[in-house]
Amino acid sequence: MATPLPALPPRNPGPSWGYRFLRTADVLLPEFVYRPLRALGTAIALVAMAPQRRHSRAYLTQILGRPPTPREVFRHFFAFEETLMYRLRVANGRHAPCRYAAGSEAFRAWMDSGEPALLGTMHIGVSDTLGFQLAARSHRDIFLVRQRVGNSHDTEALTARSGGRLRFIWVNDPRDLLFALKDAAATDGSIALQCDRLEFSARTESFRFLGARRLFPFTIYHLALIFDRPVIFSVGVRDRGHCSRLYASPRFARLPGESRDLALARARAHFQEFLALVEGLLREDPYRWFNFLPLNPAESAAGPAA
Repeated sequence: MATPLPALPPRNPGPSWGYRFLRTADVLLPEFVYRPLRALGTAIALVAMAPQRRHSRAYLTQILGRPPTPREVFRHFFAFEETLMYRLRVANGRHAPCRYAAGSEAFRAWMDSGEPALLGTMHIGVSDTLGFQLAARSHRDIFLVRQRVGNSHDTEALTARSGGRLRFIWVNDPRDLLFALKDAAATDGSIALQCDRLEFSARTESFRFLGARRLFPFTIYHLALIFDRPVIFSVGVRDRGHCSRLYASPRFARLPGESRDLALARARAHFQEFLALVEGLLREDPYRWFNFLPLNPAESAAGPAA
């Protein structure tokens, strides 16, 4: 019997040198030359990435209420490319201030408190850059839970610029994940989790989102009860110039003497409120959603939640 080949490590789309090339070109080329070249590269990616193109069309059909035009699918891809450039420019050292949106008072208070927390976010806008910005501004450790990929030069550069405050908990081996989370929770750092993809979530529940009850990861609230830490959700979107705006949920924490069931019931309401905020941001600008994966399955199609 032939020995099976080892699985290839996951990687971002594009060549291994792609991110370094983009960063170098951004330094050498004027924007009026470089932007059309990025648009051309996006058009090539749009042709080559059939699964992502299909998932983009499905998402846009859902939120627009009609099938998108080819131009709208291109706009979705190009919005992602421009957000990637924003992240790479921050990695190159460009100052990118982040403003608080109205209603984010709980997040501002948490930033001033120094309290360790569980921070939830989603693949929307510039949310991927928020962990670095939080680590740089708060002078505290931020542990990001994410999948390790083979060509993520932006992550390496942002980690270097954070002065060691930005750390990673890799989910590639789920057997080690709980131990890594326990080690992180033993520090005074905060733990940030992406809470929109189902790939590595141990607990899921259904919530109203984009016209259906859809499954979302719910593990962060169980971790909050285990580690006795508050939960705050936030997402970042592009603002004018090289700025961003941070939208955040209220602070969730278990009340003294509260039973687990009552705490989880309040947690469901807390997450549903945040999803309503997210959906509002997407209806304001549909091209902020950067999950080029199948849309979170509706409850009727996915069966009962775990």
